[in-house]
Amino acid sequence: MKFRRQRREDLNVNLTPLIDVVFLLLIFFMVSTTFTRETRLTVDLPEATGVPADSEPRQIEILVDEAGSYRVNGQGLVDNRVRTLQAAIYQYSQGDTTLPLLISADADAAHRYVVRAMDAAGQMGFARLGIATLQSAPDAR
Repeated sequence: MKFRRQRREDLNVNLTPLIDVVFLLLIFFMVSTTFTRETRLTVDLPEATGVPADSEPRQIEILVDEAGSYRVNGQGLVDNRVRTLQAAIYQYSQGDTTLPLLISADADAAHRYVVRAMDAAGQMGFARLGIATLQSAPDAR
């Protein structure tokens, strides 16, 4: 008696579901990952309480008024473009980017003008940047 041999089917692993799962995991990690933004400009924020520190003998002060006009060490600028501000800062610093730079802004000044001044200083390489504030009066209760 002759028995027919049954053909064995080749066993294959279906990779399609595995690839789908890998892509879903990839998409999940791409969506859920948070990226940190590092800034190039370090800002030393002053404390509101305590004794104010003595100002250094030579520093650059940028004043921003509520209209967005700049003054560098008391001298008004022709316009409020970044290049004009950088030229005035360079004139007073004489190329020394280690000098402390203080930004004093009016309380009603738009935030973009202060950021523009900070950006101008950062592009020039100033690392010692301070923002001036007024010391708040203690609460009378």
